[in-house]
Amino acid sequence: MPVISVPHDFNEEDLYVDLRSIFGHALFLKCEGFNFAGSIKLKAATEMVETAERDGLLTPDSILVESSSGNLGVALSTIAASKGYRFLCVTDSRCNLSTRMIMEALGSQVHIIAGQEANGGFLGARIEYVRTLCASDERYVWLSQYTNPSNWKAHYRKTAPEIARQFPELDVLFLGTGTAGTLMGCARYFREWHRPVRIIALDSVGSVAFGGTPGRRMIPGLGMSMRPPLLDESYVDEVIRVEEADTIRACHRLARRGFLFGGSTGTVVSGAMGWLARHDDRELTAVALAPDLGERYLDTIYQTNWLHDLYGEDVLKSDEVPAGPWAAASPTPPARWGRRLDLTNGDHHGTQRPQFQDRRTC
Repeated sequence: MPVISVPHDFNEEDLYVDLRSIFGHALFLKCEGFNFAGSIKLKAATEMVETAERDGLLTPDSILVESSSGNLGVALSTIAASKGYRFLCVTDSRCNLSTRMIMEALGSQVHIIAGQEANGGFLGARIEYVRTLCASDERYVWLSQYTNPSNWKAHYRKTAPEIARQFPELDVLFLGTGTAGTLMGCARYFREWHRPVRIIALDSVGSVAFGGTPGRRMIPGLGMSMRPPLLDESYVDEVIRVEEADTIRACHRLARRGFLFGGSTGTVVSGAMGWLARHDDRELTAVALAPDLGERYLDTIYQTNWLHDLYGEDVLKSDEVPAGPWAAASPTPPARWGRRLDLTNGDHHGTQRPQFQDRRTC
């Protein structure tokens, strides 16, 4: 029986959803939303805060400040409330209402950036606000999830070993890309592992994390309006860009089977299923990460008016029957299917880079 005294001491590490019966391809989805912050960001937040404490950057008078589209803000709010720090989250108008309300309920302050920086989009405007704020008051400590190595180290130390322990014959790992912390931590770990693992990065169309043309992005979580400073593409085998309409269709398909996941999960699942449909997956052990659950998206990707206004009334119609990238389903289970089941059950806009500081204090 787990008994904890602080919220970041609990995280469900070994829960996987078998997606074969829903999408027709063998894929194990690692669920990271079962903790008190509700997302995988609790790992990075804990690592960054505890590193800052060890380095003497945080004092009782410090005010944590971070730019976040949502989940990291909630994770830092959870930790700040537990440790007695003040926390200010700088976000923008795309942040879900429920996410903002959770942060405020935990005692954090939320500042919403309404406009966009000329070339850096919402992210550029958020970063500029944080830098100006820090310059005005030395009590502010900016953890800078975009440049902080503790971001990826959290997943090198925790997430990747959790997967390796359950899947010692892992072949393919699908990872969404935002700050690239999860991607780089897991990719670095498996690069050093005893057998090769193919690392597939999932990004949103309109994101410029891996280059390309910037475009409208309305679903928070994955994608960047700049190249992530933490990203090292030499660790990535392939990049798949997913349209937001396909993200939405994947989320709704999961929800119709009782699994309510967030937008980032929809992007990862849609891209992974497209990749598996193009490859012979009968002998592959494939895992994907679901960063959060879907309750925080009820007023966006699960809200009819929001969907129709942004993506048109037909956005969900193409998923009424199996189609698109998921159509090539293999009816026969792979040869190693039973053994793998045993393992799981075991005992937004613009391209200019905002100016970051290398230090975590402002």
